[in-house]
Amino acid sequence: MRAMTYQGAHKVSVQNVPDPIIEQPDDIILRVTATAICGSDLHLYRGKIPTVEPGDIFGHEFMGVVEETGPQVTGLQRGDRVVIPFVIACGDCFFCQQELYAACETTNDGRGAILNKKSIPPGAALFGYSRLYGGVPGGQAEWVRVPKANIGPFKVPGSLADEQVLFLSDILPTAWQAVLNAQVTQGSSLAIYGAGPVGLLCAACARMLGAEQIFMVDQHAYRLAYAQRAYGVIAINFDQDEDPADSIIRQTAGMRGVDGVIDAVGFEAKGSLTETVLSTLKIEGSSGKALRQCMAAVRRGGVVSVAGVYSGFIHGFLFGDAFDKGLTFKMGQTHVQRYLPELLEHIELGHLRPEAIITHRLSLEQAAQGYEVFDKCQEDCRKVILIPGLDEQPGVPVPVASTETLVV
Repeated sequence: MRAMTYQGAHKVSVQNVPDPIIEQPDDIILRVTATAICGSDLHLYRGKIPTVEPGDIFGHEFMGVVEETGPQVTGLQRGDRVVIPFVIACGDCFFCQQELYAACETTNDGRGAILNKKSIPPGAALFGYSRLYGGVPGGQAEWVRVPKANIGPFKVPGSLADEQVLFLSDILPTAWQAVLNAQVTQGSSLAIYGAGPVGLLCAACARMLGAEQIFMVDQHAYRLAYAQRAYGVIAINFDQDEDPADSIIRQTAGMRGVDGVIDAVGFEAKGSLTETVLSTLKIEGSSGKALRQCMAAVRRGGVVSVAGVYSGFIHGFLFGDAFDKGLTFKMGQTHVQRYLPELLEHIELGHLRPEAIITHRLSLEQAAQGYEVFDKCQEDCRKVILIPGLDEQPGVPVPVASTETLVV
């Protein structure tokens, strides 16, 4: 089969690799009909995540059609159309029983991101995300072996196009969990740092839940302009505003700050020269710029919800400020399976239109082009999806979503 493989920092290529096979009795083999390049894939692409090796297949946002099932698969059959959560969970362990699927104790034989060397087992394995998270081949391929198929794959109705439901695999539930963690309700004020795909869908979810005032901070004017049009955000370009948190505070009631804030940037935030040097010397694993801004922008007693990926140590965490303000922090990988039924209902009812953030629809063979365009923010790129076999079907139209989703 053909699959997108890692060949070194900023270098990927589509190559022939062995077809996947059933390895465990609860596996399925999925024929991929749509997959996507995630912002967190860029961390791998840039060589920022350890234990990535040449030949690794990326991709944790994908869906398709079941082609083969193991003998212990009970709820699926050949021909079923499913979305695959990026978290691989067993459904039976202590954490899965509490619907904390990203903390599953049984699926990851790597070490996870735990650096303090305690005996706590790592969290769940993830598709296509290095040996830290199980080394499971990802979905930027024609076929995928999907383990734990009795708890992961989620059936979707044929009445919805692939791109309407594809993001149920990761970025929509990730945004939804981030907004719920931020305790957004009717009349809330919220700041979102990062106008990438997750940040944009955070704005969509927050607006749907009744947020009254939404600030969005990013360095790319075209992404901010889209967020203004689509979700009515108050845009702040941090390349033009040296202290976005101060600008946010000045526009909130009583100049108290926002009720909640979402960090949808993570460890590759554009930081100071000091942080750049510390990261280069491996003294610091993550830039704390976005996190510090979040802590500054939120009001006393507010919530900092972290959806962005972090790795290792952070310089200048300002824990004293967090204590003084009485802040609550909520973060972590997304418990995808928990949220899928309600999110599908919102899509079916037209309350959420996640496909509207898509700007680029490419064939799987064009994956390297997709990575470069997304990484460099070329062509006003917001989100890239890859469609296996698209280049082999001349004349077949690709469904195109509207670029506007105004929610007021």
